[in-house]
Formats: sequence, C-alpha cells, structure tokens
Amino acid sequence: MPEEDIGSMPVITARNLTKRFQDFVAVDAVNFDIMEGECFGFLGPNGAGKTSTMKMIACISPVTEGQLLVGGKDVRKHQRDIKMSLGVVSQSDSLDPDLNVLQNLLAYGRYFNLPRDFARRRAWEALELFQLQDKAQSPTDELSGGMRRRLLIARAMIHDPSVLVLDEPTTGLDPQTRLLVWEKLVLLKSQGITILLTTHYMEEAAYLCDRLVVMDSGSILVEGTPKQLIKEHVGEQVLELKVTLSEKESVMDKLRVQGLDFDDRGDSLFFFGDAGSNLAEGDSVVNGHEVVRRMGNLEDVFLRLTGRGLREG
Repeated sequence: MPEEDIGSMPVITARNLTKRFQDFVAVDAVNFDIMEGECFGFLGPNGAGKTSTMKMIACISPVTEGQLLVGGKDVRKHQRDIKMSLGVVSQSDSLDPDLNVLQNLLAYGRYFNLPRDFARRRAWEALELFQLQDKAQSPTDELSGGMRRRLLIARAMIHDPSVLVLDEPTTGLDPQTRLLVWEKLVLLKSQGITILLTTHYMEEAAYLCDRLVVMDSGSILVEGTPKQLIKEHVGEQVLELKVTLSEKESVMDKLRVQGLDFDDRGDSLFFFGDAGSNLAEGDSVVNGHEVVRRMGNLEDVFLRLTGRGLREG
C-alpha cells in the first residue's frame, strides 16, 4: 500500500499492555503503534493473544496492566467515546434473525443515536458497497455464509467509524467472496479508514496489511511489513526438497554433515536463504529427489517463528 496514504501519528498506542485471566497471561506486556490510515495485522496460532488484544482495543475486555490509547484516549476512562469511533466485526455472527437485512443495519444505527434519515442513507451505501442491495428485504437466515459476513462488515460501517476492527473476517468464505471482501477493505482504507485485522490466512495478511505483528503465547515475536519479515526470516527464495519418510533420516544426516540448515515438514525439507542457494542441482543429496524453488512468503515466516504444532482453542 502507498506509504503516503498512512499518517504519521498513531491512532492506537499500546505500552506494556497486559491481559490476565486469573493465573493465565493472555497478553504479556506488548508494545505497538498503529498509524492512521494503515491496515495493521495480528497474526499468530490459536491462543496467541490476538483476540484478547483486539477485545481490549474495542473496550470489550478490560486492560489488566499497561497503557492503551485509542485516538489519544485511555480505554479505561473514555470507553463510550472510543466505541463511537470504532466499527467492530467479531468472529461470532450476531445478526438479529427476527429482522431483515436492512432492518439489521437500521437497528444497529440506533445504538449510535443516528438520525433516521442519516442511518437509512448510510445503510444503503453500505449495502451497495458490499453488493447486498438486492437482499435488503430478505430475512438474514436466507443469506449465505459469505453474505452474512459481508453484512456484518457493512453493519460495522453504518456510523462512519474511523477505525475498523476485524477479527478473522473471511474465515469460512469461498475464494471469490474472500477476494470481494479484500477489495472492499482496500477501498475503505483508501478513504482513510484505519483497519485492524486478525487472520489465519497468510495470503490475506500479505494482500491487506501495511504492517503486522506475529504473536505467540501472549508476546509479540516480530513486527514489520510483510516484505521486511519475509526478507529477514526466510529470504527471497525457498527451496523445497521432497523426500519419502523411509529415506528422510538418511538425507537429513547427509545435510547435517554438510552443515546445511533446514526445516523438517513431514515429506519435505525446506531451505531458506543461503541454505537453499547452497544446494546445487548436481548435489548428490538432491539427485533423485523432486526440488521446488519458489519465492518466500508469510506462511514460511509464520511456521518458522511459531512452529507446526497444532494449537487448540
């Protein structure tokens, strides 16, 4: 995204931000600044602290320790003002099944004391933006999953917020609908809206985010632009060596003798940066195995930093 579209002043500032649930530390003294007009991503495995951080920003969950400012206001003292400036889309589907699509938007507008005419105009603008105007009078239970997610984002925009908080906004969507949502979010960002995003889709983070952090166990491991993180942690090129399980140990022993660093990912061994470039096509270890060379990506960064173990929750 163009740097000139991003402001020089932080909209959100966290210093030693901490969230505890009794003895469990969900967010452990993290620090970050989110600038006006940027899309800022929170990546991490389940239980990393992403959603807990977002809930504190949205004034849904109280801060345990540290400082958190939104629009220069302390979340402990100015919750009402902060909530008025935020559009929040959580993971859960909170549409009212007793109201049709348009009524869901208008009812939500009442929470912000919007004048009736203004709310109706904003509702139609949001429906048109997310291509839902033809469903305005439809019951919400007739909407597909993708339409429901688009409606939730449209609803979050009705009061003209300056910051949009999205917790895994495209989970479960088909590729076409996901791309549509991405395009609309890029459009909103071009209009000066600051976007906070959590996602498990690395391609989504690379497409949308100007900067991001990778979290694990409540801490921030790294922060930077997608390109910076890829260059620093995996390099521009990745080499993937396909091996069978029966021969993998023998191959890995040979690689260790050569002093080559690699990641074991089941039926493939991955080499990053210089380690990959040092494996020539004629190398005896490579001969007889399928070799794939490709560009490094955020998924490589994510797995290198957080590991491959499954996380529940």
